[in-house]
Amino acid sequence: MNGGPLQRIRVWDVPTRAFHWALAVAVVALVVTAKVGGNAMAWHFRLGYLVLALLAFRVLWGLVGGRWSRFSSFLYGPGSVRAYLRGEAGPQGRFDVGHSPLGALSVFALLAVLAAQVGTGLVADDEIANQGPLYRFVSGDTAAAATGWHAGYGQWIVISLVVLHVLAIAFYRLARRRDLLGPMLSGDKRLPAGTPPSADHAGTWGLAAVLLAACIGAAVWVASLGG
Repeated sequence: MNGGPLQRIRVWDVPTRAFHWALAVAVVALVVTAKVGGNAMAWHFRLGYLVLALLAFRVLWGLVGGRWSRFSSFLYGPGSVRAYLRGEAGPQGRFDVGHSPLGALSVFALLAVLAAQVGTGLVADDEIANQGPLYRFVSGDTAAAATGWHAGYGQWIVISLVVLHVLAIAFYRLARRRDLLGPMLSGDKRLPAGTPPSADHAGTWGLAAVLLAACIGAAVWVASLGG
């Protein structure tokens, strides 16, 4: 990136920020309701359907969302990861605009693990009072394996990734003097003039609303399959 005076550039559009915070709250609530159990499991299922809708939305938004929210902006090869770790500039010097190579790996890992957690939850059976809506479509062995993963390794991997995410934010703030939290609240970063911004206006918000409504509808339909 060229040197020069810095200015506020819109990096994270409103839909991306709303997704981020909604997912954060939902995941924490999912862990809490799972630990509480009992009547809280009704909310655990509702939150699971919400996360399903949010993940589907993020996949779509990764294709048509704001410039720096699109997957194409943070799909890095091994060479870019090595360059970042060595402190070198990335293609056109843009490692620090959207997600860095390590940040991108964290994002993809968290999305993948959450997708696996939701997927296993949809076919899980705790053999007490709770079954996923797709339980009847799989064999008993598949349901048992999915339940074991969902309540065991999957849960702890999600918790571990969330903790690592928080620690990474703290590390960058304290050791690198880089604020990762502020831009996810305001949407803006101070960057060199000429850095291309993400589109963030009524048109993009309308598109996001339509996509989210479709994803919520799909999640409600999946929930209805449980009878």
